[in-house]
Amino acid sequence: MTLKPLVYTLFLLGISPLLSASEYLIDTKGAHAFIQFRISHLGYSWLLGRFNTFAGRFSYDDKEPSAAHIELSIETQSIDTNHAERDKHLRGKEFLDTKRFPKAHFVSTGYRESPDGTGTLHGHLTLRGVTRPISIDVRQIGAGMDPWGGYRRGFEGTSSLRLKDYGIDYNLGPAAETVQLALYVEGIREKRQSNRKKR
Repeated sequence: MTLKPLVYTLFLLGISPLLSASEYLIDTKGAHAFIQFRISHLGYSWLLGRFNTFAGRFSYDDKEPSAAHIELSIETQSIDTNHAERDKHLRGKEFLDTKRFPKAHFVSTGYRESPDGTGTLHGHLTLRGVTRPISIDVRQIGAGMDPWGGYRRGFEGTSSLRLKDYGIDYNLGPAAETVQLALYVEGIREKRQSNRKKR
């Protein structure tokens, strides 16, 4: 990192964060969010790729950053390294095995932010049916109104994964045992529901 896509579990944070934190929908529709990766190619260069289809939400409160929470659901079939035959291989059993595991999921478990806007996000990544804890180095890029009357907030994050930790044991050489991830997330703040249905 199974969870269903876009299942939002802010109740895990308790009542107080729910009442004060702003909730954001990650802007994948406008292509203002990206999940990219790179891995060494024979130790001589880098192979770059991305996942084209994913969705998620996050919450954030300026007064209580430690209550931040994010969930992401990624369609593994959408892997794209700009090479059709290689992408077909990566979708196969030796790598992502997308027929058996069509989605990967990340759910945060905690966030610690520094005064300079950087922080560390902890959570669980489920990939190929394996769930393991990971940490992501985070930097808040900015927040404010957009030209269309909405409010946006953006972050970037980096992390690294050992392929063997997720059951990928294909021999790519010692320089390619780890894949580096880069996430660029821009969220649109959702409007609060002021009118509740009467029972």
